[in-house]
Amino acid sequence: MKTAIIYSSKHGTTEKVAGIIRDGLSGQDVQLISLKNHQNPDLSQFDTIVVGGSIHEGRLSGKVKDFMKEHTVTLLQKRLALYMCGSNEKELQKEFETEFPELLRNHAISKQMVGGEFIFENMNFIDAWITKKIAKVSASVSNLKEDAIKQMITDLRN
Repeated sequence: MKTAIIYSSKHGTTEKVAGIIRDGLSGQDVQLISLKNHQNPDLSQFDTIVVGGSIHEGRLSGKVKDFMKEHTVTLLQKRLALYMCGSNEKELQKEFETEFPELLRNHAISKQMVGGEFIFENMNFIDAWITKKIAKVSASVSNLKEDAIKQMITDLRN
């Protein structure tokens, strides 16, 4: 079985989670595909597709949304898993339900909200300023949910 983990990462957290999932599926054929470098990957060779994105200002990455819209029919023919990175715990469930299409959510074998990080070293000045003002965070912090990531790996192994 061949798996693609397809993601878009603005500051590196979604890519980091993709790597953790890949490492958790050791012994399997897993390929990481960044939508930054591959806007239209060939999905025909994969049995399982994992789609990951992050929430910024209440919105999922446009690259991830465009990918899902363009490939909905194909994604519905594959084993599918979805994950979202985000640090606003109160809104994350609602954002997940709003930003991932219902058709894909209902089809997915795993749907995980994996928490998030603020990595100031990876932010430009504007993003850092906005983060400090809105999130009231002034230093890099990680709030990844290891249990949610492990659950996705377990779901993908079954």
